[in-house]
Parts: sequence; structure tokens; C-alpha cells
Amino acid sequence: MRVAYVCADAGVPVFGKKGASIHVQEVVGAFLRLGADVELFAARVDGECPPELRAVKVHRLTQTAKGDVAAREKALLALNQELRQSVEREDPFDLIYQRYSLWSFAAIEYARDSRTPSVLEVNAPLIEEQAEHRALIDRAAAERVAATVFTTANVVAAVSDGVANYIKGYPVSENRVHVIPNGVNPQRFGGEIDPSAPAEPGIFTIGFVGNLRAWHGLSVLLKAFELVQHRDERTRLLIVGGGDELEKLTANVATKSWRKSVELTGAVSTESIPGLLASMDVGVAPYPKLERFYFSPLKIYEYMAAGLPVVASRLGQIEQVIEHGRNGLLCAPGDASDLSHALIKLRSDPRLRAKLGSNARATVLARHTWDGVIEHILALAALQPSMKGTL
Repeated sequence: MRVAYVCADAGVPVFGKKGASIHVQEVVGAFLRLGADVELFAARVDGECPPELRAVKVHRLTQTAKGDVAAREKALLALNQELRQSVEREDPFDLIYQRYSLWSFAAIEYARDSRTPSVLEVNAPLIEEQAEHRALIDRAAAERVAATVFTTANVVAAVSDGVANYIKGYPVSENRVHVIPNGVNPQRFGGEIDPSAPAEPGIFTIGFVGNLRAWHGLSVLLKAFELVQHRDERTRLLIVGGGDELEKLTANVATKSWRKSVELTGAVSTESIPGLLASMDVGVAPYPKLERFYFSPLKIYEYMAAGLPVVASRLGQIEQVIEHGRNGLLCAPGDASDLSHALIKLRSDPRLRAKLGSNARATVLARHTWDGVIEHILALAALQPSMKGTL
């Protein structure tokens, strides 16, 4: 099977360290493990190709210059012609798989015209995000692109119910949209992994992994940690990741009396994540109250694959993954006190931590692997995978 994976989003460096970058790498890796030949068409690459993806042929699209927003939007729309020509130049594909981006429609239209099965992966309501958090000039054009790809792709794979409901606001047939949450490659976290940032004996480590953004609830996490510290100073907070909030977070921590109990790693490589997770006793996803929660957080699946007990906010898709008291603990979003109580409970009960962590890994092995995600998508596209290497 020949697969064209298309990521025309200039904000997603496919070989970078962002969560979206890891997502691309994991999906491509799952196709490879299932025996597919993959060609990657990308607007932005960054970094070195991971060793496990070196069999992938990479087509680099022209990178648009930053600057005037309106001019950049036009340039990104113009890239559709280049993308179409790049795909057409290659031998025919058995599947066109595109990560939805604001301005890209050419690959999905090519799939329609060539009668090639196509899958559109949708991770967020990008138009709303762009208008709210960045800048969007030609909204009408972005809406036309969305309407085109949502109604043309054979399979529209939404990562959450919230995203699926957003897509259904367009004139798209019900049987075209499927909710397929994110997953994890459990092999990355299996076996004996040595902690790369071990704590002193007797210290309980609370961990967070992710791109540091305002909506990840880091201010709530710091308040909860202060409450935990008040109860037991033998605790450590290990925050892994870079991003917009790192400078602000660093400055905030510097004002605290317990600042020496907090470690901020900054941005790290994908390869370093397993060792850092092995350095934690619990993984947290402390999302605040959000009017629209449409995420399928990769961090939760990684915590679970690493056998960590998880404490997460009771929001959206998270409630469908974490069963309170069985494979993790749920707390009220934005409630530092509730979060601290859950963490103190786990601090004092090693047997509960072991049970939740074991059940968490069993959950992802059974229901949330990337290989399983791609097998499901291929089945929906009527491209049934069989044995590895015989697609």
C-alpha cells in the first residue's frame, strides 16, 4: 500500500517537538509498522527525521514567509497548486491521508478526481482557533476550504466529540464523520526504562508533559502543588516542555518559597520523554474550565502507556478514557483544592498508585494504540489491513 501523508500546515513542523509534530510522526510510524510505503508532503519540516521514519520519502513544499497576515494567507492558498502537482508527479497512491489545515484542499480534491480513497484527520476547529488566538483576515476563504475538504474526503476522522460536532455544522453527511481519539505507541514506554531525572529517595514526583500554553492549567497546577507542599514537603514538581508560558511560569516559580522543589526542563526531544516519565510518580493534566474542550490529549495516553497513575480534569473526551478510581483519578477543572486532594491521596497510597498505573497501561494496550487507530481508519476507508507487510 502506498500512502501520501499530507501536512500543509505551516504551524506544524513535522519533525519538530510540538505535540502536533509528535502526532504526525506517530501516525506515519503506525502506517510503516502496518507495512505501508509512506510519502510525506509537508509545508514545514524542522529538525532531523527520526530514525524510525527514515524509510519515508519527504516532499518539502515551499515555505511561506512570515509578515503581513493577508499576504501570507494568499500565499498558503496558492500552495495548493504546488501540492497538487507534487502528488500527481508520484506513482499512484492507494490512500491520501491529510491532516486538516486552514488553507489546504488540493490533496483531497486530487483524491476525488483520481478516485483514490481519502482520509481527513481533524484535530481542532482551526478557523475558530485562528480567529481567537492568532489572526484571520480572509475567513470566507478558510470556510470554503473547510467546506470543501469536510464534504469531499471519504472519511473524516475527528479526534473528539467536540471536533465532530464542529464538523457537522457544515453540510457533511453523518456517515462520513467518525470520532477516533488519539493514541500512543506503547512500545516506546514498555520494559524497564531508567529515570533520566530521578528524585532523592522518599521524594514524591508530580509530573506534567506538554507544550506550555495558557489553556493547559499550569497556574492551577502550581496552586495545587503549593497545597501539597504544605501537607508534605517531600514532593517535587517536574514540568517537561517549552512553549509560550515557559518564561511566565519560570518567573512565577522564582517567587515561591518552594521553588527548589520545581524543575522546568524546557523543550525536550521525543526520545527523552520515556526517561522523564519514568522519573515521575503521577502524571497530571490539570485543564481549567474551558467553554469548548475538544482536545484528545496525547499526554494522557503517554502517562498511561508509561504505567503512571493519571490525575486529570473531568472534561470532554478525557472522561471517556479515564475511569475514576480504576485507571486514574478525575477532578473538577480549574479546582486546585480538588487536584491537591487527589495528589495527596496518591502520595499516601502506593498500592493505589500501582493499581491505577497498571490498569492505565492495560487500557491503552487494549483500546488506544496508534496501530489500532490506523487499522480502524483503514477499515473505514475500505482498505482492510491484514498481516504486517501485506497491505
